[in-house]
Amino acid sequence: MKVKTLNGNLNIIGKNLRKYRRLQELSQPALCRKLDLIGVTMYISDIYEIEHGKKTVKDFEAVAFCKVLNITLEQLFENSDNFFE
Repeated sequence: MKVKTLNGNLNIIGKNLRKYRRLQELSQPALCRKLDLIGVTMYISDIYEIEHGKKTVKDFEAVAFCKVLNITLEQLFENSDNFFE
């Protein structure tokens, strides 16, 4: 089965995830720990792959990122229109 991508990316939120994680001075392991506290298990490699567009993101993962980073879905998806140009 062929994996669907958009301009070679498996997600469109990776750059924003990285941006907001860094703005809060959270390491990838720290983000994993915060996610684990709300019941979403992710590994450091998962975060890395999402931030670099190499892993798809499930809807509940996107919501969990927003909860632990205290951002909105709009912020997580900001500038995503750039992927469609």
